[in-house]
Amino acid sequence: MINFMLRSLLRGLKGIIYPKTCPSCKAKLKEAEEELICKRCCSQIKINLPPFCVLCGRHLEKENFNKNICPGCVRRKLHFDRAFSPCVYEGVTKKLIHEFKYKGKNILARPLSRIMINFIKEYNIPLDFLDLIIPVPLDNARLREREFNQSEELGIPIAREFNKEIASKVLLRHRRTKSQVELKDNQRALNVAGSFSVNKGINLNKKNLLLIDDVLTTGSTSSEAARALKNAGAQTVFVLTLAN
Repeated sequence: MINFMLRSLLRGLKGIIYPKTCPSCKAKLKEAEEELICKRCCSQIKINLPPFCVLCGRHLEKENFNKNICPGCVRRKLHFDRAFSPCVYEGVTKKLIHEFKYKGKNILARPLSRIMINFIKEYNIPLDFLDLIIPVPLDNARLREREFNQSEELGIPIAREFNKEIASKVLLRHRRTKSQVELKDNQRALNVAGSFSVNKGINLNKKNLLLIDDVLTTGSTSSEAARALKNAGAQTVFVLTLAN
């Protein structure tokens, strides 16, 4: 606990001593740039545009417009009902997520979650009927390393904005898995298989849930988490990530 408090204090002092810089391009931020990301980088964030795949939420290419589903989702079984993402995981967005997750810049949760909130409002994502917002958990070892769960940090402002309960203790990740980044698409589902469970004594019967994570790539992690939730009685599981 003492070490954690000391590291937090040192991070705070560093922010005072050194001028604030954009986490993406490292340019010095102007005082007016309150969102922690410079205007130039904000303008370069690639937005995920409709039409969307009805399952994974990725932009549909012209040849798939009439099918409403992308070729990747046709080939795989996913246990969530639908996923949504405001951004494409490349360029500035990829850099920001890397800084957020691996460089301890949890202060980025505020502007990144704002992008997700704006997306929900713009596309009328149906949050009204949802009962709980559930962040995808980290295993205990990885949580100790990072000192925060990026999914929870993104989910808290969203829950506050839409007056929903964020339930961080519902879903458990009870074994450490390899980073999905290191694996090929066909290895990812095997890597996370059986890694999630629902906390005993929690009733999810016929609950409608929103699962929050930072990135959806193949959907394996979100799908496995959704499977655990549905096995515990959940009726609907939507997924919202910052990028796909």
